[in-house]
Amino acid sequence: MYAAAVPQLLRCPGASRHTGKRLVSYVLGIETSCDDTGIAIVDTTGRVHANVLESQQQFHTRYGGIIPPRAQDLHRARIENAYERCLEQAQLQPEQLEAIAVTTRPGLPLSLIVGLRFARHLARREHKPLLPVHHMEAHALQVRMEQLTEIGYPYLCLLISGGHCQLAVVQGPGRLTLLGETLDDAPGEAFDKIARRLRLYVLPQYRLWNGGRAVEHAAQTARQPAAYEFPLPLSRQRDCNFSFAGIKNNSFRAIRKQELAERTPPDGIISNYDDFCAGLLRAVSRHLMHRTQRALEYCLQQGLFDAAPPTLVISGGVANNDVIFANLAHLAAQYNCRAFRPSKRYCSDNGVMIAWHGIEQLLQNGQYSLRRDIDCIDIAGSAGFQHTAVNDVALAGIKCKWIKPL
Repeated sequence: MYAAAVPQLLRCPGASRHTGKRLVSYVLGIETSCDDTGIAIVDTTGRVHANVLESQQQFHTRYGGIIPPRAQDLHRARIENAYERCLEQAQLQPEQLEAIAVTTRPGLPLSLIVGLRFARHLARREHKPLLPVHHMEAHALQVRMEQLTEIGYPYLCLLISGGHCQLAVVQGPGRLTLLGETLDDAPGEAFDKIARRLRLYVLPQYRLWNGGRAVEHAAQTARQPAAYEFPLPLSRQRDCNFSFAGIKNNSFRAIRKQELAERTPPDGIISNYDDFCAGLLRAVSRHLMHRTQRALEYCLQQGLFDAAPPTLVISGGVANNDVIFANLAHLAAQYNCRAFRPSKRYCSDNGVMIAWHGIEQLLQNGQYSLRRDIDCIDIAGSAGFQHTAVNDVALAGIKCKWIKPL
């Protein structure tokens, strides 16, 4: 099996240690794609030896969104200290590392460049290979670190975060096929904007929470969860693309209507905000379920799972949402398909997923083929996957008998 190939692939004296009969190697991961400075060390058995994460959320929340130049300044100020703390936590020396993995795409260019420059500096100083990592691929592969014997390739992955919403068939690092993506807003972005318009931040418990987390928590106290209904986006389009702009705009109108009816003050919040959050969460879940259901139908019809058990992985920051995950797992079960997500601490951006993607590269390619001129590695603000089947899905015109949310 895949895991059994580890001892044969990594043979670098001084960079590994023996655990019984298995040779274990360490990879450092550096993540600076947005507003979190993440550095971690993971070994080839999937053990996390150190995980340092410096969040900028409290700073950017005060301004209603991420300010790229300030995010860059904070990355620069924190990255070296985060690296030193990471080595200290892992109780390792730099020469014991097998390689250095760093996010190079996609993301905020001003943030990405900080991580890449620091990684280049380390790679030159320590004479280590530098492994470029596609941020969304890292999210897609992260679940295998904890479930390596359970999840083999290929599998279907739904990536849902603040900046992305994508469906892809995953066959390995650098081998993802896109089935669908958002045409406008991402779900996390929509949650943030709607929660801000709803003014959930006036409630002390939500002041420093992101929109998705606040909406999920508020929905738990809904007395009339069916009070708000939202039209289903892209209901006539038989593809796997997403759109959250309509849900966002309908939310703004519904909030305004309720504010006028209640004469809500400018610094207030509508009385049934929890009912609104329950309706919003159901609408987002339903849209994600419909597009994912068509992707599952397409994969099964085309035989894309090969001999592997049909598997759906949900990853990215929005995968932390228990309501959304439960609905998607319910959908998968109707197709005898297994559903997984990473542990919650690894769903959002972190250095662990970058280090693990580096390990997956080593497992796939072998150590020596990955040594390259580090000056040829550069950043990219946007980046797709290697292959796309978006048009093929649309041409298939699959009609589904929709599975209802829980």
